[in-house]
Amino acid sequence: MDFDWNNPSFTPADGLTLQDVEESFDDAFVVRLLPDSARFAGQARYFNLGRSASGVGVFSLYRTNGKQVRVIFAREFLQEEQFFYKRRVTQLLDHKD
Repeated sequence: MDFDWNNPSFTPADGLTLQDVEESFDDAFVVRLLPDSARFAGQARYFNLGRSASGVGVFSLYRTNGKQVRVIFAREFLQEEQFFYKRRVTQLLDHKD
């Protein structure tokens, strides 16, 4: 996946790095969502929930043209996102048995 980091529209906070953000897109259990809000869907923006290689949970808002990803905003998981991500991982692992 190719990322467009030219003039990022956000500044990573709380020790989050651009590398953490990129790695979260490669997570084996990544959750990608199309927002159900017309406000976001009309602008073709998506949500990504994944973990970096070091285990940092990253929530990202992004857009893509199919070739390149432009991250608009990223931060560490909130408690609700952590719960949702863990539940999804459990569902996927239980389904593989």
